[in-house]
Amino acid sequence: MTRRPAPAGVVVVDKPAGLTSHDVVARVRRRLGTRRVGHAGTLDPMATGVLVVMVGEATKLGPYLTAADKHYDAEVTFGVATDSGDAEGVVLDERALSSAWIAGATARLRTALRDETRRTEQVPPALSAIKVAGKSAHARVRAGETVTLPARPVAVRSLRLRGTVDAIPKTGRALARLTVAAAKGYYVRALARDLGTSLGVPAHLSALRRTASGAFTLDQAVSLEALSDAHLMAVADAAVRVLPLVPLSPPGVDRARCGGPMRPEDFLAPVPPGVPSAWLGPDGVLVAVGEGPPDGGDGAPRVRRGFAVPPLDPP
Repeated sequence: MTRRPAPAGVVVVDKPAGLTSHDVVARVRRRLGTRRVGHAGTLDPMATGVLVVMVGEATKLGPYLTAADKHYDAEVTFGVATDSGDAEGVVLDERALSSAWIAGATARLRTALRDETRRTEQVPPALSAIKVAGKSAHARVRAGETVTLPARPVAVRSLRLRGTVDAIPKTGRALARLTVAAAKGYYVRALARDLGTSLGVPAHLSALRRTASGAFTLDQAVSLEALSDAHLMAVADAAVRVLPLVPLSPPGVDRARCGGPMRPEDFLAPVPPGVPSAWLGPDGVLVAVGEGPPDGGDGAPRVRRGFAVPPLDPP
């Protein structure tokens, strides 16, 4: 009996609310019948949208896919703060907002957003997966510990208020709808917290939908219920979405599969200096992720990560 090849590739899952990113990985494992599954950037259970899932050999692309900028549609509610910074947390502070405060909030929020785009460091929420002495911060908090996380470097690409800050009828609260683009490691929950601080009121993230992770967008996403092998993007296609493409000669393919050393004649185009690139064979298959020496530096390009030869489909 011929066994079918293990699945390999990348799929964009439209994560539903209520599942952790690990839950999504577990479901993909069951649906595709393989253990080698990972994701490229955690989404909180409350959040929905783009979760890039890597299967089989594509899991080797994790460092490059995870590093991509993320884009979100977010809703921030002013008037209530929670311990988690989102709608699923325990309420820590609550106050009714006056009509006068709400009337002036749009202008103040636009100023706060301009200030936020210049942020270079951010204090993550205490309820996060960041490890503290080998244990996640959220687990320590839930166990009764007081956790204060240090600020971490962040980069904000853009922040935009969609519309105005509007009163939520009969609640004494107000709602702002934002679009957010930021580099890896930026917490939109922390953004909501910090905007509340800037405006002098409690606030939390009340909705979040990731619309893109690097080159992977919501219009490419598939639901977990519909997911099948047919939705997997080839490993090579996924790699060239995030890395420069460098074609290999046939001898270069053989040398790269053996880990090098590489020679100038192995490449059919220049290897970008000092950055990872996707090395493809003449058949369009990803052979390796490699890296050229720094600009002006000596040495030959080196293989950073090799990829297995894709198996032939069974007859």
